[in-house]
Amino acid sequence: MTGDDEATRQFGVYVHIPFCAHRCGYCDFATWTDRDHLVERYVHACRTDLERRRGTYPAATSVFFGGGTPSLLPADDLVAIVGAIDRTADAEVTVECNPDSVSSDDLARYVDGGVNRISLGAQSFSPHVLAALDRTHLVENVARVVGAATAAGITRINIDLIYGTPGESDADWESTLASALALGVRHISAYALTIEPGTPLGRAVAAGARPATDDDQQADRYLAAERVLAAAGLENYEISNWAAPGEACRHNVLYWSMGEYLAIGCAGHGHTGGERWWNVRTPERYIAAVESGTSAIAGSEQLDDVARAEERFSLALRTSSGVAVSQQTTTETLDELAGAGLVEAVPGSGSHLRLTVTGRLLAADVTARLLVAGAAIAEVGVLALDTIECQRLRSPDSHRSDRGPDG
Repeated sequence: MTGDDEATRQFGVYVHIPFCAHRCGYCDFATWTDRDHLVERYVHACRTDLERRRGTYPAATSVFFGGGTPSLLPADDLVAIVGAIDRTADAEVTVECNPDSVSSDDLARYVDGGVNRISLGAQSFSPHVLAALDRTHLVENVARVVGAATAAGITRINIDLIYGTPGESDADWESTLASALALGVRHISAYALTIEPGTPLGRAVAAGARPATDDDQQADRYLAAERVLAAAGLENYEISNWAAPGEACRHNVLYWSMGEYLAIGCAGHGHTGGERWWNVRTPERYIAAVESGTSAIAGSEQLDDVARAEERFSLALRTSSGVAVSQQTTTETLDELAGAGLVEAVPGSGSHLRLTVTGRLLAADVTARLLVAGAAIAEVGVLALDTIECQRLRSPDSHRSDRGPDG
């Protein structure tokens, strides 16, 4: 995990590809299944947007194509967008792929165009769980794509998983984890299923036609993921992400360290010059804005110093590197959280605090308590955890029985 100084030397570009062949029942992202006729103009708009911005942003150290389904784009169109991005020679370039929509030829073309990492949306290796998620890909296609990507020269592969789907058993989840690891990938992301109210799944749950998720069950699934993935040598470096040493996603690390990044495409969010901004939501409006020579930015916000410090603290606390806490922090709060096994001092840091495995399950609540306790007030100085009267924090080994691997 990079620190603040390292974050200032990084710059990212996010490209949103909003097209999908099928919309999953749980998805509330800005995606469309009936806009194929816009693909050519959309790709041209993305390239034009980038060309107009040329010289206004540093060379990108990471690029991420998200969606939607970026692998639905013709490979030549996708790499044409990559080619329009100013980037460093060693930039990480990631493309999210659906197992059913990316071929060996596509992957070879990606490599030729500078793509060196893919993120594969497997979600589950149990067919009945995939059906419950309204996913349409074949389980066997995940292994096919991993093999094809490796043969093409892409060795940095992430597998995306979802846990806690109603109807998923303990055995299903353990089997999914084992299947993902058997592919030899060195990065796995695992997210709890969230039921959004505006989605088909959300409406079905509200109507009583489908069961809701179970918080305790999802917690058990998370703990199982930590146990299995840690045993396989993958370290948890952010709440939902595990990687072999040196395999963390550079682009996502940029987000968690509050680095700066450009947003290209509809619904993309950027962070430059200390300002957060977002583009118009639909592909039609994005194309119209670019083609007319006007800005595609729909809105922005400038965080004040307090809000920025709190956001930086909250993001960093999600990571294994943790975060320095303010001298103004009430030590009683720290002691209570440490005593409950929710936080610990990062070994060897002297000043950084991080969540334990149990703390990750309650990250929002722990973060809120620390913010109320003044932990993010940076201008008063950093608290030395090894010199204060927080006895439980002075010995990192005092409650390590349920903690994940050092990051």
